[in-house]
Amino acid sequence: MKIGAFIPQGWRMDLNNLKPNEQWNKIIESANKIEKYGFESLWVYDHFHTVPSPALQPTYECWSLMAALSQTTKNIRLGQMCTCNSYRNPAYLTKVASNIDVMSNGRLDFAIGAGWYDQEYTAYGYDYPTDGERLKMLEEALLIYIEMTTQDEATFNGKYYKINKAINEPKPIQKPYPPLWVCGGGEKVTLKLLAKYGDYGNWDVNHEGFKHKSEVLEKHCLDVNRDFNKIGRTLHTNVIIGENTNDLNSKIKKISNETSIPESYFIKRPLVGTKDKVFESLDKFEALGCEYLIAYVADITWGDSLDILKERL
Repeated sequence: MKIGAFIPQGWRMDLNNLKPNEQWNKIIESANKIEKYGFESLWVYDHFHTVPSPALQPTYECWSLMAALSQTTKNIRLGQMCTCNSYRNPAYLTKVASNIDVMSNGRLDFAIGAGWYDQEYTAYGYDYPTDGERLKMLEEALLIYIEMTTQDEATFNGKYYKINKAINEPKPIQKPYPPLWVCGGGEKVTLKLLAKYGDYGNWDVNHEGFKHKSEVLEKHCLDVNRDFNKIGRTLHTNVIIGENTNDLNSKIKKISNETSIPESYFIKRPLVGTKDKVFESLDKFEALGCEYLIAYVADITWGDSLDILKERL
């Protein structure tokens, strides 16, 4: 199983009360550590302010980080979990992604979803269309991404987006384009879009949920005549690992105090536990067809869960 890990960027309250230069140093230190340890990829979230509610704490912007990390890392792949389609015009976003693939020498994964954090939409002045409209917008954005990365002059005339002979140079190094992750677990539409267009899907679920999403995706693949086995099924979840129960409980307590998220939330997650339990859980996910874990390691700035997870590489 491949494993990627998130850097701290503030969205999950992991840079609280640090000065800006200290925040940036933590980001770079974590990115370098993830790469040095041999993880497959490093990831960032696409959000503008903190969760579970807005707070006067830092949150670094996703694609700015992509550009910076393309220069401060050497070999590790770079991904977003996941780009909110509504926050950027899709032609502009494709241009940015193409540039960063070149800047990183072909290390970009392009992950996108319909968006969901309505507080951010309101705060930043974006319209918040219905779920159905946002998903239709997402499909048009996927088509624009494919068109602009593969055609010399891209034209698209949709309901929500239009481009006319758009030139996207330089094209990405990866062909036909950086791997396309269609993220989200909506079973009627999102998984159908994944079946039609995506190279990878990503879900934040337990074992039963992963099995169920896989079955739904397989049905969509049959409907659109797509080889189900050509789509990578991946997991995104919190990872907190203790060497023993006392160590685990101590970490959960500290994380809960720093984030205001109840301890019960973490206890229920499938990759929160002692080392043997977490590795056993990973084995079970792998047996269900999960080929890639994208881990949010909640104690990355001060704990050793990342060091323990490294043993699973």
